Amino acid sequence: MPSLSFTLPHWLYWVGLIVFPLVAMVLSRRQTSGVKKYSVPLAYMIWVSGGIIGLHRFYLKSLLGLLYIPVFLAILYANSAEQTARTVQSNAANQVRIAERIITREEPRLETGAADIERYRTALAEAEKGSFAERSAERRLQRAEDGLEKSRTNLEQARTDLKERGPLLETARADRVFWENAALYALYVILAFMVIDALLIPSMVRRANASMTDVPHLVEVPVEEEQKKDADYAENWIDRLSLFCGEFVSYWAAIAVIVYYYEVIARYVFGSPTNWAHEAMYLMFGMQYLIAGSYAMLTESHVRVDIFYAPMRRKNKAWVDLLTSIFFFIFAGTLLVTSWIFAMDAIAVPSGNSVVSDWARGDLTLAELVAGFGTEQWTNPNIRWGEISFNEWEVPLWPMKWVMVMGGILLVLQGISKLGKDIRAIARGE
Repeated sequence: MPSLSFTLPHWLYWVGLIVFPLVAMVLSRRQTSGVKKYSVPLAYMIWVSGGIIGLHRFYLKSLLGLLYIPVFLAILYANSAEQTARTVQSNAANQVRIAERIITREEPRLETGAADIERYRTALAEAEKGSFAERSAERRLQRAEDGLEKSRTNLEQARTDLKERGPLLETARADRVFWENAALYALYVILAFMVIDALLIPSMVRRANASMTDVPHLVEVPVEEEQKKDADYAENWIDRLSLFCGEFVSYWAAIAVIVYYYEVIARYVFGSPTNWAHEAMYLMFGMQYLIAGSYAMLTESHVRVDIFYAPMRRKNKAWVDLLTSIFFFIFAGTLLVTSWIFAMDAIAVPSGNSVVSDWARGDLTLAELVAGFGTEQWTNPNIRWGEISFNEWEVPLWPMKWVMVMGGILLVLQGISKLGKDIRAIARGE
């Protein structure tokens, strides 16, 4: 099975976080007729993200998608068997190497040991009875005989191991090659299925949409009129900004599905786990959590215990919100100030000849920063602006710190908007 060595470039990570939500927002705003239809773009998206197990076929209500599953399971089984054979081969090869080293070491020892024993025996025979020379010769002879016996034992065991492990090593190698080829051929089968379906998807979508006319109860999409829409919360530009940012980062969840799907396929199908998928996603979710705070506040999506609050009149709720806003602004202000400190510290990390980092540390004035900032600050690979992660991916962390600042600003602004609404509600006696 071939391996995947793809590492997500840093620029593609940021472009994806910006471009994907914008495209998704445009597509979601396309006018629809209220009639449910299968979509070619969506079918291709599912084909890209889940085609290896035939999800695009299931989306289009085609039972031929069941053909993908046994082939995919065959890949997983073949990879598991190949990993087992790899372990057996590694262990057998290690034992064979050890046995070969023992044979290489002990054979010369046996030859020299036999000559040493003869010499020690001659010295023992020539030594005077009861003398120190005799006792010394006896000890040397005994050590030589013990060493010779140990060498014979080690050599015999090594030859036995080599005789036993050699065939096992060859068998493990053959098994590994077999299962590796089996997984590879099964992958080729699935890729062939996917190429064929890539050409057939437009016609498959047309047939799926045509078949829907035979099922009238599936055509009309019910609309929940009583459910309050997000747009109903917007009363000013701050609310609209919070709604936009909340919707923008909500589409990052779809990116996580695609990335983790890639990680699973790369790890278990190609045996190539990534060093970037997990870090990229938990950083993304951290930014999503911060940016979506103002959206959650606007749409009242935060978890809270409102046993006494819920039944109150709007005016009484406004009074409660007005009083508790003191604690909110303490929290939001602390978040904003702390985030600003974190962000400035992140870009102040010494980073070569980056004028941004020099400015953040106070080594340059703002005018010198503007004058010294050129295209090389973006294009030179030796220049980075600040803090980076400690793992192999080495993604810059300072943008995440500045997203914390953005989240704090949005939360403070939304608090101001909520404060204004509460004051108006109290003034109007609603």
